Amino acid sequence: MLAETICSAVSAAGLGLAAVTAYRRRFLAAARITAYALVPIGLVMTGVVEWLTGIVFNPTVWIGFGLLGLAWLILVTTRAVERRGAARAGAGAGKPARKAKAGPSPETVAPAASKPSLGPAPAQAPADDFSDIEAILKKHGI
Repeated sequence: MLAETICSAVSAAGLGLAAVTAYRRRFLAAARITAYALVPIGLVMTGVVEWLTGIVFNPTVWIGFGLLGLAWLILVTTRAVERRGAARAGAGAGKPARKAKAGPSPETVAPAASKPSLGPAPAQAPADDFSDIEAILKKHGI
């Protein structure tokens, strides 16, 4: 009963504020205030307020909300741990571990070498490889 009275008072105050706003010729703002002012009384008339007060003052409902929150927390925590473990190990739960790459890695260095050994040296490109580019640049005076 108290919640319905409070909602009615809030609606009445909002409608009064909307009337003052409309008197000042701010009709768009007055319409917006009227819409917000009608929400509490609409909730009372549809029975939503009575339903909410029944939920708020029932301890069984709060225990249920607590259990739902606990379940959500456990699910989020386990997913975060699973992702962290998959990122570290390279494999998630139920997935086979990744095999090491075959062949030398770029960091592999021969025992007496000063540079990393990356396999055979690449062949040198012929000198006339850029002749077409040079011709275009000369054509434009560059």
